[in-house]
Amino acid sequence: MLLLAADTSGQNGSIALAEATDGQSRVRIVEVLPLDGRAFSAQLVPQISGLLQKHGRSKDQLSAFAVVTGPGSFTGIRVGLAAIKAFAEALKKPVVSISLLEAIARVAQPRSRVLAVRVLAVLDAGRTDVYVGDYEVDSSDRTVVRMHSERLLSREELLREAHGAPTKTVLTADSLLAAGLQSAGVEVELVEYPDSSVIAQFGWERLQRAETVRAEDLEANYVRHSTGAKVVVKPH
Repeated sequence: MLLLAADTSGQNGSIALAEATDGQSRVRIVEVLPLDGRAFSAQLVPQISGLLQKHGRSKDQLSAFAVVTGPGSFTGIRVGLAAIKAFAEALKKPVVSISLLEAIARVAQPRSRVLAVRVLAVLDAGRTDVYVGDYEVDSSDRTVVRMHSERLLSREELLREAHGAPTKTVLTADSLLAAGLQSAGVEVELVEYPDSSVIAQFGWERLQRAETVRAEDLEANYVRHSTGAKVVVKPH
């Protein structure tokens, strides 16, 4: 199976081509290609075509897609989703949608031996606001994630929540945001940004559980309102 993953939610982005085999838990990353966020609309489709051609593949060989649906840049997300929708609709292939907040929550290494760890994944939303994902992550199996909420908060609201819930680990991939929160007395774990190779891996896990959406149902995740709880469970 050939899987294409894309993330255009930030100032820069990337696409990844990955190979996956039924029964195998890990994908093999063929290549990750960085993208300039200033030119997503002009770059994305030609870069996907070029990446496939470079490795002797055609778009007809793509079996599925994984894409970051947000939160992040409104323009970047729209461009990424439009491209993936177009490919998926034309090829009649499934799509896996990935929240960037959940990806950040999952890439952190657990520091506790308790069964489940409560984390706050945080992203800069601009204008003194932050995107905050509140998750419960299984320490022994990072594919088991329960989402309590994804919200847009002011930094003051985040500080109150972080100080009021010291058992929650605050995670971010933004070094400037981490420094600002630390200066306000919040203990923050700085994690590596989950690029499209990570999105490909998470996408494959969900594909195996048939957690996909049709291209026409793919929607942006702008995190402007609270969302309900969601449970993702690894199959036995």
